[in-house]
Amino acid sequence: MLVDITNKQGLLLDIRYASSNNFTGQTIYSQPKLYLHKQAALLLDKAIEIASKCGYQLKVFDGFRPSSAQYKLWEHTPNPNFITPPDKGSPHTRGVAVDLTLCDENGKELDLGTDFDDFTAKSFHSNLEISKKAQINRKILLGIMTAAGWDYFENEWWHYQLHHPRGYPLIDGFEI
Repeated sequence: MLVDITNKQGLLLDIRYASSNNFTGQTIYSQPKLYLHKQAALLLDKAIEIASKCGYQLKVFDGFRPSSAQYKLWEHTPNPNFITPPDKGSPHTRGVAVDLTLCDENGKELDLGTDFDDFTAKSFHSNLEISKKAQINRKILLGIMTAAGWDYFENEWWHYQLHHPRGYPLIDGFEI
């Protein structure tokens, strides 16, 4: 059900939970691997192609997230506005979500107004307190991802998921 897309051509990776460069300050994954449900991997391929045709690249921070990792994130920051309670199961623990950003053709991250996993209202897609350039870049990313068939989460400019994510089963017993 899960596809390893760690070495996907045309995709940049910065798997944040495989390092301490994340909101917990701790390493959550044992290795910087990227897995997605087969259907999500196909839509990511479309997004990579659209981004490339527009002169951009995508950089992924997270994809499939084991339940054990979801528990660690929740224990650190039990905020249901940004982190799904582990008992409910998130789109990430189903392999149908991806967290990413937009980069220029040279791989330089563009200004999106906040860093990944900034748990404030500035992370909302609709936030107007960020620079005009960041608002434009968010709209470009949103356009690329929705044109490729992804749904989005209003509270996090970086989070995209398949439509109706709860229709996909939780994936247990798979660790990164």
